Amino acid sequence: MLNKELGWVDNVERAKKPSRLPVVFTKDEAKAIIVRLEGAKWLMVSLLYGSGLRLMERLRLRRKDIDFEYNQIVVRDGGWL
Repeated sequence: MLNKELGWVDNVERAKKPSRLPVVFTKDEAKAIIVRLEGAKWLMVSLLYGSGLRLMERLRLRRKDIDFEYNQIVVRDGGWL
């Protein structure tokens, strides 16, 4: 690492384990939810599930971010915010 001495690091705390695991639907559970939706709600949920978008990425999505010719979606400001 650039041949630099790091020295001793004091007051370091271990990372804490999350108190609970995230809930993940099975394929059948997701399908059961999606088939009960229609219209704009169906479109939004199908887009989230099929593309792997996070909720905030979906909320920031604009019409011009979808390229139907190349079947691509431009994700702006993606990440763990």
